[in-house]
Amino acid sequence: MEAHSGMSAKIVEEAGFKGIWGSGLSISGSLGVRDNNEASWTQVLDVLEFMSDATTIPILMDGDTGYGNFNNMRRLVRKLEQRDVAGVCIEDKIFPKTNSFLREGAQALAGIDEFCGKIKAGKDIQKDDDFVIVARLEAFIAGWGLKEAMKRAEAYRQAGADAILVHSKLSNACEIFDFMKEWENRAPIAIVPTKYYTTPTDEFRKYNISLAIWANHIFRGSILKMQEIARQIYKEQNLLSVEDSIVPVKEIFRLQDDKELAMAEEHYLSPKAGNQRSAIILASTRGDQLGKLTESIPKTMIKIGKKSILERAVEHLNEHHIKNIMVVAGYKRETINLPNLNIIANDDYETTGEMASLTKAIDTTHGESVILFGDVLFKKYVLSIMLDDPSDIVLIVDSAFSLEKQYQSDFVHTCSMESKSFFPEDNYYLEKIIYDKPGTEYYGEWTGMMKLTVKGLEIVRAFIQKFRKRPEFKKMDIRDMLNQLVQSGHKVKIQTISGHRIDVNNIDDFTSAGEF
Repeated sequence: MEAHSGMSAKIVEEAGFKGIWGSGLSISGSLGVRDNNEASWTQVLDVLEFMSDATTIPILMDGDTGYGNFNNMRRLVRKLEQRDVAGVCIEDKIFPKTNSFLREGAQALAGIDEFCGKIKAGKDIQKDDDFVIVARLEAFIAGWGLKEAMKRAEAYRQAGADAILVHSKLSNACEIFDFMKEWENRAPIAIVPTKYYTTPTDEFRKYNISLAIWANHIFRGSILKMQEIARQIYKEQNLLSVEDSIVPVKEIFRLQDDKELAMAEEHYLSPKAGNQRSAIILASTRGDQLGKLTESIPKTMIKIGKKSILERAVEHLNEHHIKNIMVVAGYKRETINLPNLNIIANDDYETTGEMASLTKAIDTTHGESVILFGDVLFKKYVLSIMLDDPSDIVLIVDSAFSLEKQYQSDFVHTCSMESKSFFPEDNYYLEKIIYDKPGTEYYGEWTGMMKLTVKGLEIVRAFIQKFRKRPEFKKMDIRDMLNQLVQSGHKVKIQTISGHRIDVNNIDDFTSAGEF
């Protein structure tokens, strides 16, 4: 998905996209200039640097024609790598470029040898093996036909291009599909379906197209909204009718990660031991349904990509300045070898429930605390949602569960309470949790993520003190405690997400996690 600023890039990542298109049209438009190389490449690079700093997913820069010859291309690649930009797409037009949709009639193209020289120069100068150079093919835009498109695409592939972007301005995808029939999967193909948007995306998959770029839609949508708001405020000379149709200022602060700055100020300017945050990760079980994957390690240590589930959770906690992390471990706990963790043993993990594991760590916990199950993968921003909520006990509930799946899990009923907030998400509280199969009557699935303030920590400690000597406590799960706390009159706040987390409980979960 296209982005053109640090803010829009962060929004794209939170929406779930796997990559960002640093659109030349959108960036130049946001700067108020035309998409004709009127913004210099260093000005565009400044915008990309903010986008890169704000996000963690790959950014593919729309590099126009490479901003000059092979030497300009070398310098561009070097500077992009320095800013952790994942790749650049260059098009085989003549500098300065003209937007492909701006003029009717043929547009001049660069010579094949000259353009291949740019590709080779970029590949020769790159230091990161994962940096990608995409060659954008404009033969269809120029009206030169399939034969010329095939000739150029093959030349660009042989020059070292990691992928070919085939561009078309027709209102249907016939040129793209004709190309794909001839191409025979020689290299990955990217497309930009701006004009032929009515073609079903599954058709692109059938033709083995690797990547679709939604090239300018965030920017176009923002222009429409800005025009509407500006006209309305000018007409009415007040904010009464617009306030409900725009995000609150607190959403801007959240996207800017103001919480991190507040934590940094607390840490660096006036650190106090009582204000430090802690985390407890419950990771004592093997995960029997994962079979051979957990023969020699607990499921929290299963690698998803290059990092284990536990390592990913610890990194997210550290990024929120949570360094005091306790891991309650049982099965194969000697294999949990990440640095700076306090490993707490639960040798009775096979015969006890979640509360027994929690009890082993909670007595040594101080300050606001995060409690996580050790098998959950989640996006970093989910922690911010919990930590931003001032309530004493906060649960993260996923509303995007599938009714078709037959697994059992902790499903949540909620109730809505009176609140001064105008935002519905501020008003949901736990009514009860039921360990059951999915059903339409449930609000969502508890993710195994919970936050406790200092007061919330004392509430949980008091519950443990009351019940720990009772026979039923040995097998009690956290949902049992939460249900009893609610029955006793304690409020348990619900914050909702939609996806963006996976519980790795079985082989199907493990397979899905590879795409997370």
